[in-house]
Amino acid sequence: MNVLLTGANGYIGKRLAIHLVDAGANVFCLVRDKNRLNLPDSIMEKVSILEGDFLVSKSLPKVPVKIDAAYYLIHSMKSGSDFDTLESRAAKNFVSFANKSQFRQVIYLSGLVNDEDLSKHLSSRKRVEDILGEGKFHLTTLRAGIIIGSGSASFEILRDLVEKLPVMVAPKWVSNKCQPISITNVIEYLAGVLGNEACFDQHFDIGGTEQISYKDMMLQYADTRGLNRWIISVPVLTPNLSSLWLYFITSTSFPLARHLVDSLKNNAVCKENRIREIVPIELISFKTSIKKAFDKIEQNTVISSWVDAFSMGIHKRKIHDLIEVPEWGCFKDLQAFPFQPQNRQQILDNVWKIGGSTGWYYGDFLWQIRGFLDKLFGGVGLRRGRRSPIHLTAGDSLDFWRVLMADRKNGRLLLYAEMKLPGEAWLEFKVEANKVRQTATFRPIGVWGRLYWFLMLPFHEFIFKNMVKEICEDIPVKLMPHSKPANAA
Repeated sequence: MNVLLTGANGYIGKRLAIHLVDAGANVFCLVRDKNRLNLPDSIMEKVSILEGDFLVSKSLPKVPVKIDAAYYLIHSMKSGSDFDTLESRAAKNFVSFANKSQFRQVIYLSGLVNDEDLSKHLSSRKRVEDILGEGKFHLTTLRAGIIIGSGSASFEILRDLVEKLPVMVAPKWVSNKCQPISITNVIEYLAGVLGNEACFDQHFDIGGTEQISYKDMMLQYADTRGLNRWIISVPVLTPNLSSLWLYFITSTSFPLARHLVDSLKNNAVCKENRIREIVPIELISFKTSIKKAFDKIEQNTVISSWVDAFSMGIHKRKIHDLIEVPEWGCFKDLQAFPFQPQNRQQILDNVWKIGGSTGWYYGDFLWQIRGFLDKLFGGVGLRRGRRSPIHLTAGDSLDFWRVLMADRKNGRLLLYAEMKLPGEAWLEFKVEANKVRQTATFRPIGVWGRLYWFLMLPFHEFIFKNMVKEICEDIPVKLMPHSKPANAA
């Protein structure tokens, strides 16, 4: 079966691509930038990659084969206040594209849209569903609420709130009901409706085994983690205050926090369960979903994360446009530090572990202040962390950086700043045979950009110099068998 997959770089798309390939489907991934598609090597060898942007109809390619089914997994919630306009435009362009290519079935993952007074986010999802319904193909819509899995936005926000706050003062919407569903079950449903004629021209609500309040969801998470938490609901937290609160406490961006808070006024529960008879699967309970998510985290096998999507500063450009670090009109900080050649693999490990829970090797407190200031001005901050504590691939988020290149074989790691800046910034590490070269590049915009660089220069002088030094000196002591340190008791 020939399957077209849009949104293959996203949280759902990556996992679905792996599932479809393993099931024997012939998968065509249509993405804006092929250099960003970082599926496992064993999967990349088996998929075909097409480039195109559904916001720009002229960029869409000709599909080389007849497509049996296509997955529509495109959304623009991170795009700011006009995300609904962008989502409608992308859907209309997709319909024209699908009609021209004569797709037989289109599968769309939407939100639970059962209330009459829907949030802007859920109204946009419903509008996209209506636009797709005008196509000359059989539409199957799956409507999901809270999706729980390692790396999902819902899970990471829940994790931030419960792990960090022993006592929470929460808005009144925490009493609203939801029906969380495991990411495993979502993928099973998406695969189960593929080519299933009983699902043609139908929409289905999909949810887990329990209908619980958001408050109970947080308390059950706390119980699973062995934590005692108290949640106090107050009526005075407006949507704006709730959004700011969510933005500063969790790793979410402010636009996403605002859209999520708006949606929480709606009860996100299934009104019907017809899908369970047509695609019978074993549903996973909420607590089991949490445990499975932490199993993935502990085993360093998180496949995808909600932060895989680029920020708007890089969204309109391709990785290829940014990999060549500019030379002219830039300020640079160049550092180099030697190491013993036999330690090169350990140095590579140190570089590849940078950020996240490892930190930045020097001045972590200052990095945290910079992350807080970034959040204060509407940036992503440091809380995004990283998908894996030891592995990096192009497209990964790394605190407030984005990985553009992670070539371990040749010892090159290149990062691009997604923090709020009056310009553009790159941070590059080159691990040579006996030396690490570290280069920070800043291309300023206007007077403010130049002023920013000179204001930060005193901090750069000792942060960058000591950072590369610590990377090279942070080498574990390897003891010979039956030996012990000189100061051991």
